[in-house]
Amino acid sequence: MALNKGKHIVEELDGVRCTVVETGVSAERADFLKKLLELNGYEVKSVLEGENPLYKIGVTDILFNPLVDVYKRRLKSLTGKRVTPAYWLQESDKETEAEVNYWTFGR
Repeated sequence: MALNKGKHIVEELDGVRCTVVETGVSAERADFLKKLLELNGYEVKSVLEGENPLYKIGVTDILFNPLVDVYKRRLKSLTGKRVTPAYWLQESDKETEAEVNYWTFGR
């Protein structure tokens, strides 16, 4: 599931009902997501899609929603910092800045 789509998809992967995290991803992206999600305590399933070397990644927790967990900063990176949308999408090597939020606390 891309971070710009909020639809929650549940499918059977390897005979187990899973929340689909992303489809049509490369082997490198699948490996990155698998390491990240397993570090956060999720059981990950990945299957090849068709003839192409593209993968479908899912987790066995059917309540998991990557959109919610990334923006609520519930996931931890490999170094123990909070995962940002840029890190999830592999647009930046930085897990997070000091504590960047989209809101400010009123005083």
